Amino acid sequence: MNNQSETELLRQLADRAGIASEYYDITGTLHVTSDDTRRVILRAMGLRTDTQDDLVAELTQWDDRSWLRICEPVYVVRANGAPASWSASIPCETAGELSLLVQWSLRNEDGAVCYERIEGPGLGVQEERFLAGRRYVRSAFMFPPNLSLGYYQGTVRVQGGAVECETAFLLIVAPARCYMPDCFLQGARLWGLSLQLYSLRSECNWGAGDFRDLVNIVEWAGSRLGAAIIGLNPLHALKNTMPYHISPYSPNSRLFLNEFYIDMASIPEFAAPKVQQQLADSVFQSCLDELRKSEFVDYDGVMRAKRVILELCYEAFLENNFVGEEPDLQSVTERGRAFETYVEQEGDSLRWYAVFQALDEDQRGAGVMQWTEWPAEFRHPCSDAVWEYEHRQKRRVRFFWYLQWLAALQMDGLVKKSQEAGMVVGLYHDLALGSDRNGADGWRFQDLLALTANCGAPPDAFAPDGQDWGFPPVNPHRLYETGYAFFIEVLRRNLRYGGALRIDHVMALFRLFWIPQGLPASAGTYVQYPWEDLLAILALESVRAGAIVIGEDLGTVPDWIRERLEQAGVLSYRVFFFERTATGDWKAPGAYPTQALAVVSTHDLPTLVGYWEGADIELRARLSAASEQVRRRWLDERHRDKERMVAALQSQGLLPSRTSDDLCGTPTVTGELVEAVHGYLARTPAWLMLAAIEDILGVREQVNLPGTVDWYPNWRRKLPVTVEELIRDSRFERLADHLRRLRLTRSSV
Repeated sequence: MNNQSETELLRQLADRAGIASEYYDITGTLHVTSDDTRRVILRAMGLRTDTQDDLVAELTQWDDRSWLRICEPVYVVRANGAPASWSASIPCETAGELSLLVQWSLRNEDGAVCYERIEGPGLGVQEERFLAGRRYVRSAFMFPPNLSLGYYQGTVRVQGGAVECETAFLLIVAPARCYMPDCFLQGARLWGLSLQLYSLRSECNWGAGDFRDLVNIVEWAGSRLGAAIIGLNPLHALKNTMPYHISPYSPNSRLFLNEFYIDMASIPEFAAPKVQQQLADSVFQSCLDELRKSEFVDYDGVMRAKRVILELCYEAFLENNFVGEEPDLQSVTERGRAFETYVEQEGDSLRWYAVFQALDEDQRGAGVMQWTEWPAEFRHPCSDAVWEYEHRQKRRVRFFWYLQWLAALQMDGLVKKSQEAGMVVGLYHDLALGSDRNGADGWRFQDLLALTANCGAPPDAFAPDGQDWGFPPVNPHRLYETGYAFFIEVLRRNLRYGGALRIDHVMALFRLFWIPQGLPASAGTYVQYPWEDLLAILALESVRAGAIVIGEDLGTVPDWIRERLEQAGVLSYRVFFFERTATGDWKAPGAYPTQALAVVSTHDLPTLVGYWEGADIELRARLSAASEQVRRRWLDERHRDKERMVAALQSQGLLPSRTSDDLCGTPTVTGELVEAVHGYLARTPAWLMLAAIEDILGVREQVNLPGTVDWYPNWRRKLPVTVEELIRDSRFERLADHLRRLRLTRSSV
């Protein structure tokens, strides 16, 4: 190894770490990974690459790792699959020491020993290796057959002679596929509505949609429209400060809910005298009125108003339910005990999240905006200083526990409402790909994240220079070494409150485009992930939650990835605007896959009206300062696409016979056209389809314009009508009748 050049060593280490040597973008163009990119990504993974000696040391450690530990940290097997084995690496002084005993056992999730075995003496040897003058042998053992689905803690003890060592591992037994409702297998095709929760106007919310508005939507959509599912934007915790911390796809934490959506009037402490006194204040009421009337969501203003009342509710909660002095308050009511039970069940995750929130609040008050710039003793959650801070500031930490408890209770209520409304699936949540490196997850999981790299996407038709999404990727090797604990927790918490989960950029289970921080997206390349293990865990958590999984598989997606997702029971995500043939024509409904969710558009694309009127083209022209000639060319291309769209709708008999042949010249979208496009999707065999509320209302402006932060009001636009007006709008009942006629549904899953 020492005789090899530094370049050769660098490339060998990059290959072992799963860094692609080259890749093809969506147009088929080959991109070769540079050595500089290899070196920076390896450093982001925590590997030394500065010198040739560093590379030799890292390669040696990499190759010797599996021999120097008794067993791997985690094993993932499929239930009812082929017999599975594991192997132990055993240090031996001489060949005679193969008389050693290997005692191993498995404990189930209740902590009970469910399997125990002693291997040896006379162990069989698969392989052997000498390291630093010591002989190591590898012996294989079979896992017991017919284990139930779940997680098992394994313990391995090697005994006898001069060798005595012990270690632990995690065994994960997973099903072959994600949860699959019987109704789909029997031919059901369900439909529902999608919405951006913050965008809901109402007569009673505080300037942004909240969980009370969502309750009203659920009751109306389920009971009156017959919708099976409500699709939501990610509800992850945000900092809720404009303009950089309001994107639901760059959250503070993916493990907790956004307090921004708490329905204030439903909090029992809302009735407390001090709360009502504050609400009666004319200045406060004037503030609420302005927040409700504003064209765009004022995140800072809404959060300030809610915080004032939440602080008073918290004080009333402590006063009415606890006795004693901080930090040792004792509950004396059923409500207080319910709170304590919640905190105990949430464990360290809630504890660290709340401590971060309190610390971040303090540091921001001192003008320090990023945890990487906090005093050194607070930069890691496991420090003594953080522990001391938590106990010193217990009352404030408990406040953030309280906020999450309120949000969790209201989400539990929403799930119950969706069931009472007869919704087959219920709430469909959206899981963001990553989180803000300066947020709670970035602080807690800093040892797992590659903080000096960003996630993104390679060049494609919509972003010729590639995309940099600005948040750090998970280090796949650290993820494996920690038994996939972070991935399991993220899934479990996001599957908790509904019947379906959309995974943003699901290709990240297989490979993710890493970009060295500070370099353009074009300098990035793909990093491989342990997809077989991750798909198995996804299937296990999906089956346990009884929740459908949809994978957002847009962009550069190799065929083999879609094939593996289909085999794993993950629904494909099919967007009407993208489902085109090689000639540019719209694919016929029958060409859509069955195991899929079909939608007209997404939050990053124009609405149906915006597409028809070319609103996205006007925005793109302004953003890129395109010439009038280029703008006209784009509009001409759009006109041809509209002609193809009309031809596709007519081929299905979805446009009225009186429709003019020159429909493409119509400047605005008619209700008939909106109904026809949704009818087109309804005729696909896709198990699920969603109609966006914006499209039914005829909203022109899209939700988010990728590549902008403060130039466009991303994630701030409100719907043009209130919830009270929306549920009386005849367009929804008319479309619901149309979709019910075209879709075969079942009453239960």
